[in-house]
Amino acid sequence: MSEFSMLFPGQGSQSVGMLADLAERHGRVRETFDQAGQVLGIDLWQLVSKGPEAELNRTEVTQPALLAAAVAVWRVWQDLGGPRPARLAGHSLGEYSALVAAEAIDFETAVGLVAERGRQMQAAVAEGEGAMAAILGLEDEVVAAICREVAEDQVVVPANYNSPGQIVIAGDSAAVERALHKCREAGARRALVLPVSVPSHCPLMTPAAEAMRELLERTEIRAPSIPVVHNHDVASHDDPAAIRKVLVAQLTGPVRWTESVRAICDAGIMNLAECGPGRVLCGLGRRIERAANWAGLEDPDTLDETIRNWKETN
Repeated sequence: MSEFSMLFPGQGSQSVGMLADLAERHGRVRETFDQAGQVLGIDLWQLVSKGPEAELNRTEVTQPALLAAAVAVWRVWQDLGGPRPARLAGHSLGEYSALVAAEAIDFETAVGLVAERGRQMQAAVAEGEGAMAAILGLEDEVVAAICREVAEDQVVVPANYNSPGQIVIAGDSAAVERALHKCREAGARRALVLPVSVPSHCPLMTPAAEAMRELLERTEIRAPSIPVVHNHDVASHDDPAAIRKVLVAQLTGPVRWTESVRAICDAGIMNLAECGPGRVLCGLGRRIERAANWAGLEDPDTLDETIRNWKETN
């Protein structure tokens, strides 16, 4: 087949019971969660399988749980002889999964990193003081201009450029509310506050970024064995110092997902697989590039079929 890219989902793709069907068929899934759980000092597979949902949705638990889920799917893909991707990318948190798959960061190291990332993000802004909101049906430039117009002395900025006509904003709660009101006036199809506890990818995350900068400086990072397209600058890096820099910058800057997917497709890579639970990235991707082939790998039958089809045409 022609070249393909593997994409790793971020926060919001978690659910109680995720990957249950894949785990029934492949022991590698449980093994991966148990490995992560040992780092965290909890029974992560029990929590993911049975809940409670509120515990799974705590940012410092969600992030390592999603990392483990994505890496588990990646390992099963490899165990089954899945072909090697030409590019990797991850949505926000998913960048860490991509870097593990690219052998730039050891899995257990990454588990500790993202757990601390979650703790630092949660601690950066007092509960209720920050917010995120989804805006559907307006041009990116219009939303960005509205954010600048209503910010006053507070923070509200584009946080996720998810797909054409779908953008997430983040910042101080009051400023986000002002932006929502203005976006509705401007004709947004939908404008709603998201049920998240952390205003990610905005300047309010500066304390978390500084903490992660110090932690990443002490972390071994190697040159990726597969190019990873990063959220911050839509570029791939071989230099570990450059990788550390973009991982820090992504906490306070927007996730440029639309550009990242288009960069991959513009390179002639039109087969893309979502490696992890859910199909959020497939949904976004079809709005970014309809001509591409999109595959979700969370269930065993689809994963088997994707490997079979893509190997046959290689």
